[in-house]
Amino acid sequence: MIYRSARGYELLMHALYGRHYEARMTAVAAQVPPGAIVLELCCGPGTLYLRHLRRHVGGYIGLDINERFVAQLRSQGVDARHCDLALDRELPHADVVIMQASLYHFLPDASAILERMIAAARDRVIVAEPVRNLASSGLPGVAQLGRKAADPGTGDHAQRFSEESLDRLMAGYGNRILEAFKIPGGREKVFVLRARDR
Repeated sequence: MIYRSARGYELLMHALYGRHYEARMTAVAAQVPPGAIVLELCCGPGTLYLRHLRRHVGGYIGLDINERFVAQLRSQGVDARHCDLALDRELPHADVVIMQASLYHFLPDASAILERMIAAARDRVIVAEPVRNLASSGLPGVAQLGRKAADPGTGDHAQRFSEESLDRLMAGYGNRILEAFKIPGGREKVFVLRARDR
């Protein structure tokens, strides 16, 4: 539903994050070294790049399953590519590989996409994932609405991360974790992983 237009997507994100909407972007952007080549998975309408990274990075590739978002970004001169990340294909290489608020799409085996991200990154992987969301609400109808609204065109995604389940997943990458923190408001948790083994 929210993936039908960039405007609809942005309106819902603003409603969900309220006054912390910009903070969720700046928290991720602050972890990207100046001049880095960036690969963003599930880039959506490209908000992170267009508003927060464009002037500071050395290059950018955005991948998304939504052809409308990809076409819109390409019309703005962005290297955006249509990609179904559920297919086990090698990712383009970059200094920094980012995924924001989309890791739940790959449950129950989110570690598979994390491994692909690490393999593609020369420096670091940044994952920002909601740990409080509509789809896990106990209110009647709200959870179903959350699942429907967040369908990118591949079907409902009933599973979501809690902070505990995300921490359990990331514990398997403990030797790679450079940073772990929640964004203001506490809706998302950010993990920065070192791409190279020590």
